[in-house]
Amino acid sequence: MDAIGRYRLQSKVGAGAFATVWRGYDDDLDVDVAVKVLADNWASRADVRERFLSEARLMRRIASDRVVRVFDLGALEDGRPYFVMDYVSGGTLAEVLAAGPVDPADALWWGADLARAVAALHAEGVVHRDITPANLLLRPSGGKESGGGTHRIVLADLGLAKRAAEASGLTEAVGTPSYMAPEQGRGDGGFDERADVYAVGAVTYALLTGRAPFVASSITDVVGRDPDQDPPSLRPLLQDAVGQVDELLARALAYRVGDRWAQAHTLAERLEAEAYRLEQEAPLLASLRTSAGGEDGVSTTVNSSAGSAAGSSTGSGAGSAAAVPPETVAGTSRRGRRGKRWRGLALFVLVPVVFVAAAVGAWYFAGR
Repeated sequence: MDAIGRYRLQSKVGAGAFATVWRGYDDDLDVDVAVKVLADNWASRADVRERFLSEARLMRRIASDRVVRVFDLGALEDGRPYFVMDYVSGGTLAEVLAAGPVDPADALWWGADLARAVAALHAEGVVHRDITPANLLLRPSGGKESGGGTHRIVLADLGLAKRAAEASGLTEAVGTPSYMAPEQGRGDGGFDERADVYAVGAVTYALLTGRAPFVASSITDVVGRDPDQDPPSLRPLLQDAVGQVDELLARALAYRVGDRWAQAHTLAERLEAEAYRLEQEAPLLASLRTSAGGEDGVSTTVNSSAGSAAGSSTGSGAGSAAAVPPETVAGTSRRGRRGKRWRGLALFVLVPVVFVAAAVGAWYFAGR
């Protein structure tokens, strides 16, 4: 197949159970596009076909650059529907995560950017229901607007998305287990925008650690989690700089809906504050660790940067990152490292005090 409608096909960029996405080119508008086509094995299923078309209509109605926009809809000669979207060239967050965790401050900035995108979706009265790294596209922004430096997160794949007014009545358990809120797994119809807030917390945690916060290979694992279980602490990773990150992500990932952040934009503000704090504290903590006995300048935080994924709306590129395991610092025990850090801090505080005292003494005796 060389073309779909007026769109010249260039390469296949992704294929799932229900659809295939192609990178194409619109000669009339002189722009790259992404064309999503319903899989032929589902073409005869009226319910699947209607869900596919509903996704296109919903994406078209959402007036936000945080969501991939649909601008054309049609059908192939065999009757299969397709829709045409903006082409997002930065790849997916899943490709970045394939290289391991990213720098902690970048992870928090990216989490905040995702929360802002989700808040924009919620402002349109829509719940996504399937926020995963593979459904998060990276759009080059031309400036450092968010985590990762020059890319912004754009929401894609709204195949499971629903109007918020409809969400409370849904009983079908759908989603990706590792990023699915427990109430979605129960399928009792009792969920709202806070299900997406949970997913934002899960993605942010994965960016920090390279893995989802809870092991969940099935919906049973999601529902069967201990309601009082918090995600593993980030203190071994962030150590002295952990701040409020543990608490705010534990709240986002709370099993009980009422214990979570009520709105995505509130979580975004908190993540932004922690990202900024971490950026400000990182140089000081790094200098203290280096001065407190050497450690050969090795930081105990993840020392990596997110690769710039070059890909498409369902991913074809790969990021690059080099990670230092958070629990690994050569030749030192945890107690020894703690002692060195305290000695370094003492020196950092005492040296300026000594200089000030000497200056005051010199001034005093000079006056006499």
